Amino acid sequence: MLGPFWITISTAVMVGAMGPLYGVLLGQDVGSYLQHLAVSLIFWTFISASINESGSAFIAAEGFIKQIALPLTTYIFRLIARNLILLAHNFAIVVVVLLIFPPAHMQDIWLFPLGLLLVIGNLFWLSLLLALVSTRFRDVPQLVSNLVQVAFFLSPIIWKADMLSAKTRFVADFNPLFHFLEIIRAPLLGEPIYATSWIFAGTLLVAGSSISFLAFARLRARTPYWL
Repeated sequence: MLGPFWITISTAVMVGAMGPLYGVLLGQDVGSYLQHLAVSLIFWTFISASINESGSAFIAAEGFIKQIALPLTTYIFRLIARNLILLAHNFAIVVVVLLIFPPAHMQDIWLFPLGLLLVIGNLFWLSLLLALVSTRFRDVPQLVSNLVQVAFFLSPIIWKADMLSAKTRFVADFNPLFHFLEIIRAPLLGEPIYATSWIFAGTLLVAGSSISFLAFARLRARTPYWL
């Protein structure tokens, strides 16, 4: 009866259990830390699932690709759409947390959909590129899964970027996932919005899309044979 809301419930339990505990351990105000953790964890789940599943996007659709003449990008759209539906279910947790602990400032919330669109655009070109490479080299999905797991600990999800010292700030500044999270998270939490994150994400979208679509134009005809 609950369907996808089981995922929402498990995520809500994780946020409810980790929020007060880690807030105290890290010396953070519990309310602001719960805001940070809820938004970060839910959007990280969307980003990481999209990246991890991209490796099998074409492999799982082998039967369709060999029998039906659909654009290969259809399967990338399907992957992103499925994870967006799950994100919509989990977003209820963000709404509840922000109602209980409302941010002090919400005047920049209109930037949230723009940030989300920018993240989706980056996920699209990255998923397309990973789907192509993974179809040819079947070990790539496992490598990507391991890298994503490491990236979870190197990205400000459980911890906050302002906890870093000047010497270790590069861990966030040169982490694309930090900038993806920041352009979504800052408008929702009423935090300062840094232009560097928007510029980084926008530049990566243009550069990554160019590389991805050049590779796609060159390799898409070979993809059915690799399957």
